[in-house]
Amino acid sequence: MKFTYFRDRLRSIMQLDDPPQRLALAFGLGVFIAFSPTIGLHFLTCLLIAVIFRLSKLVIITASLVMNPWTMIPLYGFCLWFGLLITGADIEPPQIAWNELGLMDLFTVVKPYLWPFVAGTLVVGAVGGILSYFGFYWLVVRYRRTEPDRSA
Repeated sequence: MKFTYFRDRLRSIMQLDDPPQRLALAFGLGVFIAFSPTIGLHFLTCLLIAVIFRLSKLVIITASLVMNPWTMIPLYGFCLWFGLLITGADIEPPQIAWNELGLMDLFTVVKPYLWPFVAGTLVVGAVGGILSYFGFYWLVVRYRRTEPDRSA
């Protein structure tokens, strides 16, 4: 049941009147935005980018749903790990006394991880966006070649 729903949604996206390049661009940008470090602003960012570049809001928002409550921790965790790796940061996991943690203390604890997190999310997002562009472009072109003629 769930797979049928997903397949039908994907089919409806591929049947949009936009050229494959524009659909793939919207999808790739949606994936990039999903990985961006602007946690909580993905939906608004997608709408803004879609309006500015006149891309499909449906496609860009759908692609940004790669990051959702079920995938956020593992994906952002990987981005942080990758960011620590590429920035060469040698940071040990902090020992946090959660019951004594205030807002300013939280910033102090998080501050050393901020740059590696941003670097990791931007690089992983860029790679994911580029791969998504080419993968989605291939899917749209392949689907449209095998699709029965819609003009009849």
